Amino acid sequence: MKVGLVCPYSFDVPGGVQFHVRDLAEYLIAQGHEVSVLAPSDDDDVDLPPYFTSCGRAVPVRYNGSVARLTFGPVTSARVGRWLERGDFDLVHLHEPVTPSASIMALWQADVPVVATFHTSTPRSRAMHTFQPLLRPSLEKIRARIAVSEDARLTVRRHLRGDAYVIPNGVHVDRFAQAPRDPRFVGTSQAPTLAFLGRIDEPRKGLAILLEALPVVAARYPGVRILVAGPGDIDEVAKSVPADLRDRVELLGAVSEADKAALLRSVDLYIAPHLGGESFGIVLVEAMAAGAPVVASDLSAFVRVLGSDPAGVTFPAGDAPALAETICRLIADPGERHLLADRGQVRARTFDWSEVASQIMAVYELALDIKDFEPDVLPQAETLWGRLVRSGRSSEED
Repeated sequence: MKVGLVCPYSFDVPGGVQFHVRDLAEYLIAQGHEVSVLAPSDDDDVDLPPYFTSCGRAVPVRYNGSVARLTFGPVTSARVGRWLERGDFDLVHLHEPVTPSASIMALWQADVPVVATFHTSTPRSRAMHTFQPLLRPSLEKIRARIAVSEDARLTVRRHLRGDAYVIPNGVHVDRFAQAPRDPRFVGTSQAPTLAFLGRIDEPRKGLAILLEALPVVAARYPGVRILVAGPGDIDEVAKSVPADLRDRVELLGAVSEADKAALLRSVDLYIAPHLGGESFGIVLVEAMAAGAPVVASDLSAFVRVLGSDPAGVTFPAGDAPALAETICRLIADPGERHLLADRGQVRARTFDWSEVASQIMAVYELALDIKDFEPDVLPQAETLWGRLVRSGRSSEED
C-alpha cells in the first residue's frame, strides 16, 4: 500500500504528534508498505529521514496551552499539491486535520481516500466552533476518523459532530523495557531519584507543582534528586528552586531517545504533575514500559492510560502537598513500587506498535473498502470492526 502521512507540526521539533507520525511511518515501512511523510521543517541542517518531505518553514503559534510550529500560505499549498500528485497514494492519513497547517491543505486537495487522526483534547474551542461550518465540506472527505483517546474522541463529537475509532498512541515497548540502566540516574533508599520529562517552560506540564512539593520530600529524604529532562530555559527554572535545594534538582535539558529510555529505566519514580490539556499521555506509557513506577495527576486521560487495575498512583492535579505525600509514601514502600512497575510493564504492552498499527491498518482497509461513502455514518464493516474490537479490547475495558 502507498500511504501518505501528513503532520501539521514542524517535524524537526520534538513533539508527541511528530513522534507518532515518525514511528507509524517506520513501522509501516518495515512491514513492506511505501510511505511518505509531509510536514513543515525549520532546520535544513537536521538529518531528516529519507521518507520525509518538507512543505516549508513553520512559525510559532500559541495553541492549546503550548506553542505549535505551523505553516500556511500559497507556497505551502503548492508544495502540498505537488507532494500529493507525485505520491500517487492509495490513501492519505492526516494528523490534526483542522489545525491550520499542512494537514488541512492536504485535506482540501486530496482526491484519494482520507483517514484522519485527532490527537488534541479541547473541551472548549471557539475557533473549531466558529469555523466548523466552513470546514464541513472538506471534513466530509474523511472516510474514517481516529482519536488517540476518549478525550480526543469527545472533542471530535462535540465540535465536528462526528465520531471516531479510539486507537491510542503507540510505543516501541521493547526499546524502553530493554534499555540499560544509567548509573548517573540510579538512586538508593536514602537518595532516591525522581524523573520529570516535558517542556520545562510550559506551565501545564506542572513542573512548578513538583518543585513546590520538593521541600517536604527533601525534609524526609535529604538525598532525593529530581532529574528534569526537556527543552526550555534552564536558567529561568533554576531561579525558581529555593537556594538550599538547588543541588537536589538536576536540569538535563533536551535528551536523546536513548538517554530518555535509560533515565526511565533507572529512576525510582516517574512524576507526571500535568495540570491539563492532555488527551493521552505517551510519556506515562514510556515510563511504564521502562519499569518506572508512575505518579500522575488525576487527569482523565492519565487515569485511562493507567487502566482499571491502576499501573500507577494518581493525586489531585495541582495539589503539591498531596503530591509530596504520595512521593514520600512510595519511596518508603519498595514493595508497592515493585508492584506498580510490574503492572506498568504489562499495561504498556497494550500500547505497543504491533498492537496499535494493526488497528490503524484495519481502519485503512475500511476506508479503502467503502463503496457508497456516507461521511456522517461511521462504517461498521463486520470483519474489520471485529478485528478492531479484538485488538483494542483491553483498552476499551478500561
